[in-house]
Amino acid sequence: MAREHLEKLSGELGFELDVVDVDEHALRDPELREEFGDRLPVVLLNGVEHSYGSVDEQRLRADLAM
Repeated sequence: MAREHLEKLSGELGFELDVVDVDEHALRDPELREEFGDRLPVVLLNGVEHSYGSVDEQRLRADLAM
């Protein structure tokens, strides 16, 4: 659900969306699961955690406008 929401916003706002499947990636990098495992889905903005659980669209729009 979060991915679909972000894909829609990406098209509208013109940002690049990079999706990482934590379960799949954790096979190669178990630390990723340890870092984000209990907060999925996680939205990172420029490598910094922006929100988790769901997309905070209002906050994301404001932060992208900066």
